[in-house]
Amino acid sequence: MSRTIAIEPVTRIEGHARITLELDDDGQVADARFHLTQFRGFEKFCEGRPYREMPALTARTCGICPVSHLMASAKACDELLSVRIPEVAMELRRLMNLAQLTQSHALSFFHLSSPDLLLGWDCPPAERNVFGVMFRHPQLAREGIRLRQIGQTIIEMLGGKKVHPTWVVPGGVSEPLTEEKRDRMLELVAEGLDIARRTYEFYKDDVVPKFKSEARHFGNFPTMFLSLVSRKGALEHYDGCLRIKDSSGRIVEDMVPTSEYAAIIGEAVEPFSYMKFPYYKPRGYPNGIYRVGPLARLNNCDTCGTPFADVALAEFRTLQASKPVASSFHYHYARLVEIIFALESMERLLNDPSILNTFVRARARSNCLEGVGIAEAPRGTLIHHYKINDDGLMTWMNLIIATGHNNLAMNRGIKQVAQKYVQSDKLQEGMLNRVEALIRCYDPCLSCASHAFGHMPLQIELRNAHGKLLDVVSRS
Repeated sequence: MSRTIAIEPVTRIEGHARITLELDDDGQVADARFHLTQFRGFEKFCEGRPYREMPALTARTCGICPVSHLMASAKACDELLSVRIPEVAMELRRLMNLAQLTQSHALSFFHLSSPDLLLGWDCPPAERNVFGVMFRHPQLAREGIRLRQIGQTIIEMLGGKKVHPTWVVPGGVSEPLTEEKRDRMLELVAEGLDIARRTYEFYKDDVVPKFKSEARHFGNFPTMFLSLVSRKGALEHYDGCLRIKDSSGRIVEDMVPTSEYAAIIGEAVEPFSYMKFPYYKPRGYPNGIYRVGPLARLNNCDTCGTPFADVALAEFRTLQASKPVASSFHYHYARLVEIIFALESMERLLNDPSILNTFVRARARSNCLEGVGIAEAPRGTLIHHYKINDDGLMTWMNLIIATGHNNLAMNRGIKQVAQKYVQSDKLQEGMLNRVEALIRCYDPCLSCASHAFGHMPLQIELRNAHGKLLDVVSRS
């Protein structure tokens, strides 16, 4: 008889999810599904609110990603104002976004994924966590905690708070950077860059060679890749245009203005998840599968544009000859490259005297009824699309979350991992942990990603005191 294996909850991720593995009559994995089990309705309860509230309000989507939502939301509001924000305001926003990238990637790599990589898939769950890493690899654990602290401290110095700062506003930022803070940030960046480079060398030389099997089977299949790139094709997280490459490395869409994202990105809904399924429109659903995030950004960009990150990018591309790096296992590698890039970029921004300019905000009333803001969150491309009325009140909103873009790939990836490693006749903890670990490669932020439209699946069962099923009411 066919059976179902449920992995619930999926651990060491942000948010709530479960995985179901469907076994055929022979006990082999026939299908797999990744279920986002929480629902949140930001698109609806933002309606009727003043658009100027959107950066602070939508940042509450998540305590992990608030800075990313601030960036995308503020950019959408800039379009509603129809203003060109001051150059220094753009660079200060960029600085905060890079600090967010640093602290979030550090959280993913050191706290959530390193227990698998350093302690092993079969290590007992009670030990396979950040405390186990602290016990066995204390120096690495300390440096991981410190690197995240550096990113959070820079966010706090800019925005006043580590979580949910209100410093990013429509038209720019609320106050300029002081010389004293600039100098302190430069010290922090230098310390962080030393940690990041040491960690990268350790991972490249000591960790990657041990996981050749995982690199072959962890979400290793052809997809397209979507990200922002600069107008010169370089790695970009705050501004730029959209680029899509296919699995052979051919650019299929390039320099697409962010305001025209809807011409290439569609969204589907499935009854088994509260997370939407974005896809590339010209290829339809589900054939228009693509991935976003650090793996996609490194595959799409022509260059990083900073010294050591460009060396690391060249080494990253040797993981797979002549094509984009396809294995989702190498999201971990890509994160370490991006941390180096972020710290080198922050150092460059802070060493520019113009970063202390005091003209940091353009002021205007709403001059346009529709605005789109896109930024690269740590987990991938984040889209905020707003419509307002003549009174400046929100009438419609659509959020396409970074994790959501990867939904098709995550579902396909867990099936590939399960078919390789799960043996239903002698089920072991390490087998199921590998399935979970595939999801951790993407570092999903599921509180952010709960945005499915349409009718939600609902089933109510009535049972008597002995557990006998008396009636079922369902809606799909």
